[in-house]
Amino acid sequence: METRVPFLEVSDAIVMSGAETLYWCMQCGLCTGTCPYRLVPGTASEEFNIRRVQRMAQLGLEGFESEDCLFACTTCRACVDVCPRGVDIIGNVRGMRSMLAEVGTIPPSLKPIAGSLHAQGNPWSGPRDKRTDWIKDAQVPAFSDSTEYFLFVCCTSCFDVRSQRIARSVAKALGAAGVSFGIIGNEESCCGESIRKIGDEALFRNLAQSNVNLFNSKGVKKIIVTSPHCLFTFKNEYPALGGEYEVFHYTEILAQALKDGKLKLSGAEVGPIAMHDPCYLGRHNGVYDAPRELLAALPGSDLRELARRRNKSLCCQGGGGRVWMETKAGERFAELRINEAVDSGARTLATACPYCITMLEDSCNVLGKGDVLKVLDISEVIAERV
Repeated sequence: METRVPFLEVSDAIVMSGAETLYWCMQCGLCTGTCPYRLVPGTASEEFNIRRVQRMAQLGLEGFESEDCLFACTTCRACVDVCPRGVDIIGNVRGMRSMLAEVGTIPPSLKPIAGSLHAQGNPWSGPRDKRTDWIKDAQVPAFSDSTEYFLFVCCTSCFDVRSQRIARSVAKALGAAGVSFGIIGNEESCCGESIRKIGDEALFRNLAQSNVNLFNSKGVKKIIVTSPHCLFTFKNEYPALGGEYEVFHYTEILAQALKDGKLKLSGAEVGPIAMHDPCYLGRHNGVYDAPRELLAALPGSDLRELARRRNKSLCCQGGGGRVWMETKAGERFAELRINEAVDSGARTLATACPYCITMLEDSCNVLGKGDVLKVLDISEVIAERV
């Protein structure tokens, strides 16, 4: 067996980069056993072992830096929830990535993302002055002093053509529910969640501070988001930068409007429909009931609960920057999810995250299941019936 010499100064640098609980890990292996990579074949499944990665970091050993190892982690939080020592495993991963980002060694596939965020304030290489092109002919008001909620639309739903339908659907549903909301527009920047998980701490802080300054100057107090990733960041990370807001996922606002009798649903029956819990809406933010209340209230709803649901939900594989990284067909978590939904008898698989839509819809097409299963955001299903 090859002898390897620990470099504790490297380990200390990783801790200083944010892996504050790195030494808490006692190598029990529960994290690895829970990781969804154990469910699929492929290079990443073979190379990425979160227990081993943390041990290598503890010893300052090289070898965890590759796209198929450290950058395979989707930050789904399944491992964190089972850790008996309360290790912040995602924080440790972020610390390891941050140390690499400081010397410019993030995977080549992620460098254009960072470049676009620097230049345009979004990861999709979209011109900043096109951020509100998703509106098209929709009726979307501007945020003002008399507006209760600021609607922050995820960059994905601003620039990705498929995901733009989510933004328009959310706006339509909020309007139908009588919610007082508005957008700020092209001055907005990415929330920064993904780039922070990728490891570029400096870029995250620049984006976040820019948003905080903008939001505070506009008098923002309450925020509705279209993405659970934005929800997590605004709620948990912006307060440290002076951004103190009440933040809600759109499903929470619509579910309350439904209870108050302000949201009326009618029209075509939806039939058998399954719910996919996004990691960042469920495990990261604890929102499980609101999406289900909306789906259950749809005309003709036949809600099919999947075996892996709520805090045991299966990750779509889009978090932690993976939405911009290629995963081969046959090695995707989302393919397992699509098959699970089809086996449940559902005709629609509904979720509430732009990343999940991207990953699930792509896998549905790869598997050739598009004729038996539709992948839709909950907002799209609602917007068709208001």
